[in-house]
Parts: sequence; C-alpha cells; structure tokens
Amino acid sequence: MIKRIVLAFLLIGTFQFSHAQKNWDWGGPIDPLQKQFEVLHYKLDLAINPDERSIEGSATVTFEAEEKLEILRLNLIDEYKVTQVLMNGDAVEFTHSNDILDIRPIDCTCNSVEIFYSGVTPIAINPPWNGGFTWEKDGFGNHWMGLSSQGEGAKIFMPALDHPSSEPREGVDLYFTVDHPYFVAANGTLVETEKMGDKVRYHWSTSYPINNYNINFTLGVFHSLKDVFISSSGAEVPIEVIILKENEAKAAAIMEVLKVSTATHEKYFGAYPWPNDKVAIVETPYLGMEHQTINAYGNNYQFVPMGNTQYDWLLHHELGHEWFGNKVSVGDWADMWLHEGITAYGDWLFYYEHGGMESYLEKAKEVGMGIPHDKPVVGKINSTEEEAYHSEIYTKGAFVMHSLRWVLGDDVFFPFLLALASDERFTYQNQIDTDEFISFVQEFSGQDLADFLNLYLRTTKLPQVKISAKGKNSYQIKLDGIKFEIPVEVQTSEGIQRIMLGNKKVKVSSTSAPVVDPNGWLMLKQ
Repeated sequence: MIKRIVLAFLLIGTFQFSHAQKNWDWGGPIDPLQKQFEVLHYKLDLAINPDERSIEGSATVTFEAEEKLEILRLNLIDEYKVTQVLMNGDAVEFTHSNDILDIRPIDCTCNSVEIFYSGVTPIAINPPWNGGFTWEKDGFGNHWMGLSSQGEGAKIFMPALDHPSSEPREGVDLYFTVDHPYFVAANGTLVETEKMGDKVRYHWSTSYPINNYNINFTLGVFHSLKDVFISSSGAEVPIEVIILKENEAKAAAIMEVLKVSTATHEKYFGAYPWPNDKVAIVETPYLGMEHQTINAYGNNYQFVPMGNTQYDWLLHHELGHEWFGNKVSVGDWADMWLHEGITAYGDWLFYYEHGGMESYLEKAKEVGMGIPHDKPVVGKINSTEEEAYHSEIYTKGAFVMHSLRWVLGDDVFFPFLLALASDERFTYQNQIDTDEFISFVQEFSGQDLADFLNLYLRTTKLPQVKISAKGKNSYQIKLDGIKFEIPVEVQTSEGIQRIMLGNKKVKVSSTSAPVVDPNGWLMLKQ
C-alpha cells in the first residue's frame, strides 16, 4: 500500500510536470485542407542516433486527391527541421511552423512528396500516457529506445496527415539505419537486413492499412525467438518474441504466454487479423502499447497462474488491440471506448476461458465497484485524444459488453462478437462509430437495445433499484430512471429468476428479502 501511495504521488508530480511542457494532442475536427486528400502509403527512411537521441532522414507520403491541391498540409512538430521537400525530383516550396508542414505541390501528375528532416526527439515524460521517445540503457549498458505516441500522434516522429480517420490503406515501408549490433523492431515483415560497414539497415513492410500511432519502431540489442502460430483460419502465422539479450532465458516462457493469449483472442474475436505479417511483441523501456504486429511489452514477465496456464494482463490486453483498435478502429476519438472497452472486455474473457465463470464474475464485480460514473463513455463529436481519454472508456466500456452478454445471452452474444470483428464495414480501411455499433447490435440480435446502450454509454445515470414489501412474503420491484425494460436476475427464497424490470412495479413472492442482480451483470444503484 505504501509503495502504491508513493507511486501515486510520483505520477501526479510527473503529470503536472508534463503539462508544463509542450502538449501535443490530435484528433478533433479534421483540418479542411486535409479533407482534400487521402494518404495511401508512407515510406520512412531514418537513421537513429542514440548518442544524440536524434533521428534524421526522409519520409515519402503517397496520396490521392480528386482535384489539384493548392496546399498539401501535413503535421510535423517544430522540434524537427525540414531541410528540403521534393516532388517528382524537384524542390518545392514549403513552410513549417506551429507543428504544421504546408507544401505547395508543383504542377505535375505525381502523387507523392519526399520530405527531408532531422532533429532531437521529444522525450516521453510518462510513457505511454505522455508519450514520445524513451531512451534508456539495458543491463549490459546498451542503448534501448522505445517510442509511444497514442496521445500525441505520428507527428512526433514523421510528417503525416495526423488524424485518427487517416489510415494509409496501402500500409507502410520502414527503413532504419543504426550502428551494429543494434536491431530495430517494427511493423510488418522484415524484408531485408543490409550490412554497411559498421552500420546496419533494416527494411520492414506491411501492405495492411495501419493507424498513424500504430506505426512504431524500437531499438536495442535483443534476443529473438521465432515460431509458427497455426491460426483458426488455417494460416501459418510467424510468431516472435523480441526481448532484451539479458532476458534470453525467459524467451520460451513468454512465447508460450503469447501463444495462449493469441489462441484465446482468436476464439472470441476471430482469426488473427495480420496473417501475412506476424504476431509479435518487443520488450520496451515503458509499460506497453498496441503497435500493429509489434506490440510493446514492458511488464517485466509478471505472469500469474490462471487455470492451467499463465496470464500476463499487459501482454494480453495490448494483443487484444490487434482486433479492436487496429483491425476495427474509429475515426473520431469520441468513440475510443470501442478500442479500449472491448479490448478490456477481452481481458475478462481470458478469466472466463481459463479460470471459469466464477473467476469471470469476480473480475466483473471487482471492476464494477471501481467505476465512478463521472464521465460518459462516449465523448463529444470531434473529440481530441486528450478529451476522450479517461479510465471509464476501459472499465465501464468493458462492463457495457459484460451487460450486453447478459441481455443477449451467450448463444447470441458470442457470435455477435465474432461478427463485429469481421464485418467488412468496420474493418481494415473502414472504421466504426458508436451509432454503427448500436445499429449492428440491433441488426444482429433483432432486439431494440438503443435506449439501454445509450443510457450506459452516453450518460452517467444508473437505474435505481426500488424494493418494497407488500404484505407477507410479497415484494414489489422496479427500476427508477429508465423508460425501457431489461432482464434482471432476482434472487428469492425460491432461487434465482430472470425477470423483465423497468419503471413499472413487478411483484415477486419470497420468504426473504429479494436480492436484485446477485451475480453483478448490470450497473445499478442498489
């Protein structure tokens, strides 16, 4: 307890200090100039210099526009110096200020621009919540660098159309040049390793759509353990753990944890979304983050037994984002709960799968007791990341899914979850919002659940349980504050019954006072 209190004060101090620094945010209303084009592909070609904590190189942005652009507006923080911008091999005019890079395209049919830039990287103050670059040394004195940018966007490391609605549908190619013996782990597939004297150049590539903050790279002297994961789709997917050389002896154990978590997610969310790339984690000098096909892992191998297997909450949670957050993603941070809430619910499903129903319900009760109901789960339209991000998008978002399971029943809920994660309207280059989620629930189940879902997602109100004795062995129960009915468990002297409750009184017979929702399926005021 003392350690937790000390840590809390340290985090509060760090948080206050971080706000004294420059605060990068992203999302909100998209810039009108950025509505005029779509990014198709990014190529990043960088030299990473750990001694100077700097990067230098170029980024090539391939885009598509229906009409000729007067200005191609990208985002790049002012901490980097842009030295040249080329289009079709010719230098073009640009301005760079206020974290905006405005490029004046030349009159040509070309659809790509190459930007040369360099600079000292922004340092993460409290990663991954206040992100940036984290530069550390491993136990052997080697440089160890991690990058986190969910709260800041890609502009802290590359020029980008930095809005959550923008995902390059043709993926990214990433080139990194570093001193030997350093390795750089990144998204997709390692296409080539080129040795150049005392330097090494790595080329990573993915052809899948990818959100800007999921583009990532980590530098260190690593040990790699590779294997093949047989997906539920039948695909043979490369699986890899990339960990510090000093932790080599732990590779086999964390590989097994990764395989079990992947298989568990596949059971409830469907086949692994990136079979042509890889399932992978890389050890980072901060806690963790979902980076498509290369999840950051910094939980120090804190496995706990769960049934007949081992559980690592951090590894499992970030891996779950491969489905919800990376494959199924939102274009407005107002709907961030669809990333975090459903993925957090996937954590509960590990308890269900490996610990059983009792373990699952205990987890739900534990989380439910800690929800303050201070903020709506769904933010205002055109939210920035900072406006949308708070604890209840995880906890209450997960509890909404838990309650939905109860209302729909397992025979409908679990097929619904699989269908949601595979519907082409919401996956890969397409995105989803809360209204579409609610419509899909109703479409799939055939039930009118809009009022139920909107109550929990868009308000902080909870139904109030009212129980009144009416004569001997008779009680009346209702839920104040709602205009719809929901199924509720009620425990009486005769056992547990499933009763439809709303704002009209329902009579039950019992020789003892009834208990409403004894297993904790719903968020209610008791």
